[in-house]
Amino acid sequence: MESLLITINIILAIILVISVLLQKSEGGALGLGVSQDNFTSARSVGSFLTKFTSIIAALFIICSVIIVAISRDELRETQSVLEKQEEEDSNLPQIPQSK
Repeated sequence: MESLLITINIILAIILVISVLLQKSEGGALGLGVSQDNFTSARSVGSFLTKFTSIIAALFIICSVIIVAISRDELRETQSVLEKQEEEDSNLPQIPQSK
């Protein structure tokens, strides 16, 4: 199951990179070089590629979170910290008790 999700995540990452590279550059880093009139009209109309990129990005993030959740469940042990400490203490040499 985990390997299937990792494969899907890699495919989503490749599609995400390609879709970002295909988008037209709007210029002006963070909107600094764009006039206000052009900025509002360009942002109000979302192209297919922009919507597609956002959907793929959301799927990529969801898939990544699921992979982390699955891997954490597999790593989780049933022993408590106290049980582990008791096992470590039993492996150490014991000091003889005087009467």
